[in-house]
Amino acid sequence: MAEQAAPQFAAHEQNRVGARSTGEASGFLTFASVIMIMAGAFQAFTGLVAIVRNEFYVATRNYILQFDTTAWGWIHLILGALVLLAGIAVLSGQSWGRVVGIVMAGIGALGAFGFMPYYPFWTIVIIALDVFVIWALAVHGREASA
Repeated sequence: MAEQAAPQFAAHEQNRVGARSTGEASGFLTFASVIMIMAGAFQAFTGLVAIVRNEFYVATRNYILQFDTTAWGWIHLILGALVLLAGIAVLSGQSWGRVVGIVMAGIGALGAFGFMPYYPFWTIVIIALDVFVIWALAVHGREASA
């Protein structure tokens, strides 16, 4: 009798663990896509401010990457819009959105690094969020699509 219950219990336990894993993956993907949408909007807004009022950001001296604030504004506006659109694609369940999201989050982190002399704290926050998004899309995206 106990031998018959053991396989049924094992199958039930496996289904429960698989459901939890899929639920966690779905939660991480949803969170990552919302973070992408918000970070893209914030990054686009940061770029818009740099374009409209380029004296708003004050650069530190002796930084290796020296660009015009307006140029960085355009870069951030375009990258922010692309990250926002990739976040919408991931949220809508598009598998290609995960790949685009990983690439855009990587590019966004590199672009944010170049903005470091203008707004260091915000840059660190954006880079940390981009790293989390890359992790969530790479690790948990596979689980959700399986």
